[in-house]
Amino acid sequence: MYRYDQYDHLIVKERVAQYRDQVRRRLSDELVEDEFRILRLQNGLYLQRHAYMLRIAVPYGLLASRQVRMFAHIARKYDRGYGHFTTRQNIQFNWIKLEESPDILAELATVEMHAIQTSGNCIRNTTSDELAGVAADEIVDPRPYAELIREWSTFHPEFAYLPRKFKIAISGSEQDRAATAVHDIGLHVIKNEAGEVGFRVLVGGGMGRTPILGSQIRDFLPWKHAMSYLEAILRVYNQYGRRDNIYKARIKILVKAIGPEEFARQVEAEWQDIKDGPSTLTEEELQRVANYFTEPAYETLPATDAEYERLKAEDKGFANWIKRNVKEHKVPGYAAAILSLKKTGVPPGDITADQLDFVADLADRYSFSELRVTHEQNLVLADVKKSELYALWKEAKAHGLATPNIGLLTDIICCPGGDFCSLANAKSIPIAQAIAERFDNIDFQHDIGDIELNISGCINACGHHHVGNIGILGVDKDGAEWYQVSLGGAQGNTSSIGKIIGPSFSAHQMPTVIDRLLQVYVKQRIEDERFIDTVRRVGVTPFKDFVYATPIKAGQVTGEDVCA
Repeated sequence: MYRYDQYDHLIVKERVAQYRDQVRRRLSDELVEDEFRILRLQNGLYLQRHAYMLRIAVPYGLLASRQVRMFAHIARKYDRGYGHFTTRQNIQFNWIKLEESPDILAELATVEMHAIQTSGNCIRNTTSDELAGVAADEIVDPRPYAELIREWSTFHPEFAYLPRKFKIAISGSEQDRAATAVHDIGLHVIKNEAGEVGFRVLVGGGMGRTPILGSQIRDFLPWKHAMSYLEAILRVYNQYGRRDNIYKARIKILVKAIGPEEFARQVEAEWQDIKDGPSTLTEEELQRVANYFTEPAYETLPATDAEYERLKAEDKGFANWIKRNVKEHKVPGYAAAILSLKKTGVPPGDITADQLDFVADLADRYSFSELRVTHEQNLVLADVKKSELYALWKEAKAHGLATPNIGLLTDIICCPGGDFCSLANAKSIPIAQAIAERFDNIDFQHDIGDIELNISGCINACGHHHVGNIGILGVDKDGAEWYQVSLGGAQGNTSSIGKIIGPSFSAHQMPTVIDRLLQVYVKQRIEDERFIDTVRRVGVTPFKDFVYATPIKAGQVTGEDVCA
């Protein structure tokens, strides 16, 4: 994985010193909060309901075990013993003291980490496929390009004060696991018919108040022009993006207003002036970065392992975990194992300090000391020998990290919501927990199959509810917390935005609402049809009609409870 060079070390060291002085001035009232706010946000520090929250950057979701141990240390020393992984592959700590925040950044710097550009109207942390470099369906490893984007975008002086925050996602596989269609810029690393590497470019995707899927403005961009083309996109947005209305400031609004074709034309015109300038990538520069992502010391192993197959056949719990949590690897004899952070009773994405230390140990012993963070708020050990999967599973299970629910109903994406966030209209975590408890039957979940259930506590959509097969949005209704439900959203190769089914529900009604939706699915599905495919085939109306057919009372379980 990437290691800091002399410039990275210097930049981060100087930023920590600068921020430490800013905090000193704030604590002595030399700076008032309005002056300090933009300074702390540039360093990832938010003021939330109960305390400050620090968001730490995890570039393209890749972590070394020593960095995970630092997270454990921060959780114990500066927080309340846990952290929260987000949909941008970052980690957040929710109980930070302002006077201690410079010390946290200084300690992070010792393991080559920071919180720069995890907030503010700038280019945020670039996200990517959690299986990058190991996926069996990979066309091109996107990690070197993700790192180049990180280096290019960090402290870019022209794009430090954009009209609004800006998010980039990059994928290099046949299956898009980076949700590129709902980002300001989505990049697919591909090869053309001549075998040349380039990018398919999407622009103007996003969720929030106005959910929109990105529009393709380039079907093939040669890799050497990646930075200059991104620069052209940002320049057009920086010049013409709305600055008079925060709700209309994202690039998606600009693209929608003038149309994708006109936006592409303006980008092309801007790009012609800079396409062969200093931002043009060279083979030497690409190789410099690619050298950080060479393959680990894989052993030559048989594609199948007899003992592994025997254990899978004899142990149902292990077989369930393999089915849902283990992904195919490009190297024979290896697999990628997903550690679920969605155990029932635990807020989705949360992880304790002890679990962080334990996961770091697992990475050292089973996966070349590296981990990945998914934008679904789980962790990945990407390079595990198949012969060691059983031992890994037993250890992970003992520490609450082996729930076999990846891609299933209880693998819920969920923002911190009103329990922490000052922007939220409603709590998210209690809704996720109530649904998980209601359907905490792994055999039932495996029978129901793939379902993406996403929850956001406000319209900012940090829980990606718009692209959940079932999306739940917390709304304020006369000072009370209510929940709006949408159906038909999806990410990946067939991305779509969900449709609201009708009036909102109270918190106590939500588990029964989900139950009724599942009842319709079970009755309507054809053989092994997925939930999203059934919704697309029959439409939202049958689901809506059944959900609203009779009132839902407190604590009600219907006579045909699908999980009975």
